[in-house]
Amino acid sequence: MSLDAIRLREEIQKVYTEVAHDPKKGYHFHTGPEYAIERLGYSSRALADLPDSVTGPFAGVGNPLSMGLPAAGQTVVDIGAGSGMDTFLAAKAVGPTGAVIAVDMTPAMLERGRENIALTGMTQIEYRQGLAEALPAPDATADLVISNGVINLSPEKDRVFAEAFRVLTSGGRLQIADIVVHKDIPPAGREDIAIWTA
Repeated sequence: MSLDAIRLREEIQKVYTEVAHDPKKGYHFHTGPEYAIERLGYSSRALADLPDSVTGPFAGVGNPLSMGLPAAGQTVVDIGAGSGMDTFLAAKAVGPTGAVIAVDMTPAMLERGRENIALTGMTQIEYRQGLAEALPAPDATADLVISNGVINLSPEKDRVFAEAFRVLTSGGRLQIADIVVHKDIPPAGREDIAIWTA
């Protein structure tokens, strides 16, 4: 892959910094709880308990927790957590005896996530700066790894999956929602940063 991964990450961070600060600005993708409820099947009741600072910047493409919630006391890793809508829903499920490690590479989203922890009092969540290709979590610690619309942004998807499986416990689950392209992308398109950040 000849795409400049560093430049790609910088462009992705620019976009999601804007989302963190102005989620209703209007982007080439949907944001917010209304979209999550109407299009992705999230429960309006579950989201009603979360503040707008958690749900407003949501920019996922599906609902990874619809495949099953974690159990009380379990550990979850959220790859590309953003402001944390899936993170906070997972934290409600694992309760105070569980843990959710929210990983994101964008400083503005990390700041927003940490503010949301303080706002909600859900201290079972810890935000960690890191990349999907190098998760800041020990081997075999997660009962569940989730990700929502993030893996498609990585030019090194094999490394992302290797990392997800590294941090999973034996018998742990990987639940992702993402974009899949069914047609081959021409070489020029593969090098176009705008397509990768779409």
